Amino acid sequence: MQSSFSTIVDIRARLWCAAWTAVALLLVASAQSKAESPSAGAVILEKLRAFQEMGSVLHVAAHPDDENTQLITYLARGRRVRAAYLSITRGDGGQNVLGGEFGPQLGLIRTHELLAARRLDGGKQFFTRAIDFGFSKDPEETLKIWDEQAVLSDVVRVIRTFRPDVIVTRFSPQASRTHGHHTASAILALEAFKVSGDPHAFPDQHKGLEPWQPKRILMNRGFGGGGGGEGAVQLDVGGTDVLLDESFSTIASHSRAMHKSQGFGNFGSGGRGGGRSRTESFQLLAGEPAKKDIFDGIDVQWTRVRGGAEIGKLVRDVIAKFKPGDPGASVSDLLVLRRKLTALADEPLVREKRRDFDQILQACLGLDVKSTVNKAEVSPGDSVTIESSVTRNGNIPVSWLGVRYPTLNKEVKRTSKLPLNQVVNATDQEVLPNDMPVSQPYWLRDVPGVGIYRVVEPNLIGQPLGPPPLLVEHEFEVEGQAFVVPIVPTARVVENGKRIDRSLDVVPPVFLGFPFEVARFSPGQKRSVPITVSSGGHSVTGEITLSAPAGWKVAPRSQMFQIATGAQSKYSFDVTPPAHPALASIIAHATVNGRTYDNGRVDINYAHIGHLLLQPTARLTAVSFDLNIRGRTVGYVEGAGDSVAECLTQMGYTVKPLSATDLTKEGLHGLDAVVIGVRAFNVRKDLGKHMPALFAFAESGGNLIVQYNRPEGLKSDRFAPYDLGLSGQRVTDEHSPVTFLLPDHPALNTPNKITQADFDGWVQERGIYFPNEWDQHFKAPLAFKDPNEPPLEGGILIAPHGRGNVIYTSLVWFRELPAGVPGAYRLFANLVSLGKS
Repeated sequence: MQSSFSTIVDIRARLWCAAWTAVALLLVASAQSKAESPSAGAVILEKLRAFQEMGSVLHVAAHPDDENTQLITYLARGRRVRAAYLSITRGDGGQNVLGGEFGPQLGLIRTHELLAARRLDGGKQFFTRAIDFGFSKDPEETLKIWDEQAVLSDVVRVIRTFRPDVIVTRFSPQASRTHGHHTASAILALEAFKVSGDPHAFPDQHKGLEPWQPKRILMNRGFGGGGGGEGAVQLDVGGTDVLLDESFSTIASHSRAMHKSQGFGNFGSGGRGGGRSRTESFQLLAGEPAKKDIFDGIDVQWTRVRGGAEIGKLVRDVIAKFKPGDPGASVSDLLVLRRKLTALADEPLVREKRRDFDQILQACLGLDVKSTVNKAEVSPGDSVTIESSVTRNGNIPVSWLGVRYPTLNKEVKRTSKLPLNQVVNATDQEVLPNDMPVSQPYWLRDVPGVGIYRVVEPNLIGQPLGPPPLLVEHEFEVEGQAFVVPIVPTARVVENGKRIDRSLDVVPPVFLGFPFEVARFSPGQKRSVPITVSSGGHSVTGEITLSAPAGWKVAPRSQMFQIATGAQSKYSFDVTPPAHPALASIIAHATVNGRTYDNGRVDINYAHIGHLLLQPTARLTAVSFDLNIRGRTVGYVEGAGDSVAECLTQMGYTVKPLSATDLTKEGLHGLDAVVIGVRAFNVRKDLGKHMPALFAFAESGGNLIVQYNRPEGLKSDRFAPYDLGLSGQRVTDEHSPVTFLLPDHPALNTPNKITQADFDGWVQERGIYFPNEWDQHFKAPLAFKDPNEPPLEGGILIAPHGRGNVIYTSLVWFRELPAGVPGAYRLFANLVSLGKS
């Protein structure tokens, strides 16, 4: 029996193959099922042409949406070379136009958006462990927060894994007015280029990951960009995809349209054909100069591999004789080629090409292989039914030797010759190990550092996703040669009235959940904290506890629970904070059958990326401080999504959600204030026509608080009854000094006295998209500034209007309030309380 370590490594190697196999088979299936799509034979022929190409390019930038999708499409679909995008971050520090997911949840969304984009443009996808901590104006600050050497190690690891001939950065390594992350991504790429081939650099990676030196690193100067200098190359990246009969530009637009959380859903227009010329410029940063092409001086054929010249000739012969209407006619030649391919030295590029080749062989044999599970969610120790089916649609005899479940360390032999055009089914009942970990993105399994995720298993670093909990490997034999088809099984489920395919997730026997992200306490005063316990699939009995830091008291120490299948129950614990202001992380634990779980549940479901399940630690941010409020009832108008309304409830307000039909004099009656959610004017077309009613509400004595909007893409700019213009300016240093311009203003004094201490402990930034011009009715009580920049006064603008006030604020309440920042609560409470008794 293999050692557990070698088994895990072997599983991972097969997993990456499985992902690309699934994509390839979906392409073939799509071609067979849609008359307007390319035939299966045409798809296979294109994959054969790609198989003979050995060049590779790694594109490097900072975030999801930074990549040049036109370049990736041209390289992967036009030149048929290996093309990959390395996004230094997962975009977890940005905003989200789709909903209220921020931080790790947004990072998971954008990870899958990038994978969806790559499925369209044909590239591969990599990441580092760096966390997107929001806009940075300084690459030095960026590299310090990220831990430069750690992220550099990740970039080197990706280079040594993917082994590109050419690296192309999206940005310049020279500091400029662009995002500091952008510049830092190029700095890291350039430094990694210099050391990735050095065996003395990061020697801990050498176990199975040998040094690799690309030929050159270039900066993509952009569309139509000229520019001279040594190594400058002009490249026409226009053209038309031969399979889809769509221009590279159209495909690239469809790819870019996958970045919907960033508002790029309007991309993707374009028709078939008409691949216009498009020139991109590339400037040499280091390495050997190029004159005519980015691959100048690089052997991009099989002759680069020792013994590969014969492979190249055989591939050309197969392509020359290939009959798209009869792919099976090439099987004999493919099997000869496969024997030669197997005899080559086992180097990374050859291993990848072998996997690609087996996909081609499977398609030519007409093998349709499927594996499904009977449910999408299982718990450790549960049994799962795996149904597999194989259909041989080609004329070449094939034997099905059996199925392996490497994650379960199990193999089922079932040698049978496959009949022609008949479905052969097999069903296995397997039991998951009791110690099987619950499903969770590998970079979110441990508490992250300040600017970098902690990953215990280094072999996972760089990969977009970790291995699935269950992998099915089907072994076949044809003319004495065995090959494996790996499948990640899916379950057919009904969600929101639609039947969808979901991959298997391992879930705990119970989910734990607090009804809110943050709980506010008064120092020394006991408060009841509710928690919900939900069945993960079966009836379950266990014990629930809450852990809290020293100085915080929890009673009772534990409670027993018994939950029926599919049910949930609520329990309460009394939590008493210290007598002084304090911040705590309170975690819920459930012990079932001797094993302790602390998982909550977050379901993310968007059509373009499907259902994502996140199972984070069930954690409550508890913050204890003194807070005074005036007024009692606040209306909340939803924007793009945030949890500010929930935080208002923690302040002590009664919060009334306001729909469009509520935005009338009658609907607003009885409210002390109305708060409009973040980016509401970017995402809501209906809001502008209701603003007169909201202005009248303020005129009659209410407070209208409008949170930040982006200046571009506004559906309406009627934020206030007075002129106000937005800019792209922001204050990114969360520790930056604050100037009290109007220290006597009620917003800084009533009912809470605001001091410099109230701006301690802020997270990520101060504010974004500050107004840069406003009517004289507005007063700015505060000014904020980043180092070496002039102060910005548009963080809070207050205009008296009749008996009430209209307030526009670009401070990032949507980050500070859920983070439990006391000063943010105190200041926001003052805004709501203006003029109230």
